[in-house]
Amino acid sequence: MTVRKDGFAPSVQEVIIASGSAPVLHFQLKIGARAEKVTVSDGALTVNPEQMTPTTIVSRSEIAMTPGADLSNSLTAITNYVPGAWMAHDQLHVRGGHQVTWAIDGVPIPNTNIASNIGPQIDPKDIDYLEVQRGGYSSAYGDRTYGVFNVVPRTGFERNNEGELFSTFGTFHQTNDQINFGSHTEKFAYFASVNGNRSDYGLETPGPDVLHDRVWGLGGMGTLVYNRDANNQFRFVTSLRRDDYQIPNDQDAAAAGIRDVERERDAVASFSWVHTFQPGLLLTISPFYHYNRANYDGDPNDTPISTTQHRSSEYAGAQLALSAVTKQHNASLGMYGFGQHDDESVGLIANDGSGLRLAQNQIATGHLEAVFLEDQYKVLPWLTLTAGGRLTHFSGAISENAASPRVGAAVRIPRLNWVLRGFWGEYYQAPPLSTVSGPLLEYAVSQGLGFISLRGERDQEHQFGLTIPLRGWALDVNNYHQRARNYFDHNAIGDSNVFFPLTIAGARLYGWEVTIRSPRIARRGEVYLTYAYAHADGAGTISGGLTDFSPPASGYFLLDHDQTHTLHAGFNFSLPRRAYAGGNLYYGSGFTDGSSNGPAHLQGHTAFDLSAGKAVAENLTLSVTALNLTNRRFLLDNSQTFGGTHYAEPRQIYVQARYRFHR
Repeated sequence: MTVRKDGFAPSVQEVIIASGSAPVLHFQLKIGARAEKVTVSDGALTVNPEQMTPTTIVSRSEIAMTPGADLSNSLTAITNYVPGAWMAHDQLHVRGGHQVTWAIDGVPIPNTNIASNIGPQIDPKDIDYLEVQRGGYSSAYGDRTYGVFNVVPRTGFERNNEGELFSTFGTFHQTNDQINFGSHTEKFAYFASVNGNRSDYGLETPGPDVLHDRVWGLGGMGTLVYNRDANNQFRFVTSLRRDDYQIPNDQDAAAAGIRDVERERDAVASFSWVHTFQPGLLLTISPFYHYNRANYDGDPNDTPISTTQHRSSEYAGAQLALSAVTKQHNASLGMYGFGQHDDESVGLIANDGSGLRLAQNQIATGHLEAVFLEDQYKVLPWLTLTAGGRLTHFSGAISENAASPRVGAAVRIPRLNWVLRGFWGEYYQAPPLSTVSGPLLEYAVSQGLGFISLRGERDQEHQFGLTIPLRGWALDVNNYHQRARNYFDHNAIGDSNVFFPLTIAGARLYGWEVTIRSPRIARRGEVYLTYAYAHADGAGTISGGLTDFSPPASGYFLLDHDQTHTLHAGFNFSLPRRAYAGGNLYYGSGFTDGSSNGPAHLQGHTAFDLSAGKAVAENLTLSVTALNLTNRRFLLDNSQTFGGTHYAEPRQIYVQARYRFHR
């Protein structure tokens, strides 16, 4: 930050700005020339000397240059840059858990369902910055805590009546297109986008062949920002998604003409009023609405059972947060809550000669309220302590209360500027509203299953980490250990494709994470590396949801998405003559082998992605991208979700044209 004022010489200090931090700067101005100007420049986070949360920030430029990261259905911006994040059976996992929180401008999007959706929450092309937190959370976050993805959307303040048109075409007849436009005045800014995508390859296939695997989708996003005056800002963000998937077949299902499909819809609207009472005292009021639907329609000729499962969820609520910043304190107090309405219908038709046919519709409601309090106390210039708590009440099929204390510390080692951090805390994750009763319960009983009411997952986590800055490089090492009671997972009823959530009595998730980020090398680009050594183990019997009441296995067992070693190494570089290139090498040691009677993993695997582009005119950029360049096909996992087994993605090559225009 550079400060200039009439009659004084300029004064410059470096400052790191991140959510949850409140850096205090002191400028001593010397007599100098007459001028007055303040310039603030942003960049990727290197070291935050006050934060106890391991955090990764991914910028819009990194999303644009990383191979495959800007596709509508892609989560590559997360898996490439966040250690311990991977895709298994078409679901994102972080540190071995399904339940992650998506937030927009720091306001969490409510969702209590477990692994019922495949499609993404937000199109990556609509993201300005993505802040990913993994553990060590502020008390402002409470639910779905295996990862928090805070999206800072594009606003239009970076535009002046400007727009972009993206168009891609590639293998599997894929296309991924978007048009966006934004602009601003002194007080008002807007951004709007519309996108569409389709491909003959959508979900991970149950075999090496790509059969019946089409995906098509539509989406859009809009943001409005109005700065009424220096003390009041109004923000509105909305996002819409429609994604339809064919469920891929193996050779036998293709020969039988099976045509299962999954149809998903998602809509989010969030409004925020940010009011500054005085410097350092800020109030944010954010009402929100979230609609989510996932409909699975099985082919009537499915054997042995044709399945239909439709679920829609509506959430409406608000977050209120008051923050106060002084020279030594950064305190926050707030409330978060929502009401939920679920409508779920299930239909089963047996094609095995048993004559079974049932249809059932269930409506469930629930609500959650939470209050949180936290203070970040800067004891010394090199020592920051954090303490807080979160009180939660949930009411649905059952009612629960939870108190979640959290404490942490960050120590900046003088002269070296290394930052050592530590955290201990507890989390509560509210259960889904799904339940089994009536004819569906009778069928479950006939399959040797019963249903126990779901209770919330309760987690206890401790972790410590060290961040080392060296000549612009940043090395981050983190160790975490999380124990869970009533660990959330999911299971099917018999031979059907009806999946319901369940809880396992206990789980432990632990490991090491390493991140290396370079500075701008020769002012051209950067290299990065993320590595995770992780374990995801379950223990005990099924404590909630569908269960056959079998006695618990002795000791710990591998969860189906356990992978010990995960590595990503990549680069993004601007080249001479307005060209650029990006690449990523991925290695995974193999997920749990579900066919083995003992603890075992599938084979290790490697994939490489590459992209290159060039600005061929002032407003036109062309690029070509290859995903899984060597076309290595291998068994990725053999869990039960959507087909039973899943092979790695085939090679995909596509070209993209990006055209910038002015109105």
